[in-house]
Amino acid sequence: MQQKILLLSGIVLSGSLLLGCSPKVQVEVPNEPITINLNVKIEHEILVKVDREIDGLLNNNSGLF
Repeated sequence: MQQKILLLSGIVLSGSLLLGCSPKVQVEVPNEPITINLNVKIEHEILVKVDREIDGLLNNNSGLF
């Protein structure tokens, strides 16, 4: 009976010692503000050209499409 109590107390003691050695994680606010630099250049160009001859053909033969 005493061996069981001694074993149980040893397990509890070793478990509490292991919990005391767990790593610690800290989250701290930085001293300077966070800067996100986005160097993005967007160029958008749409060119639509219809040759006058093709435009005339499409108008004359409207049943093609």
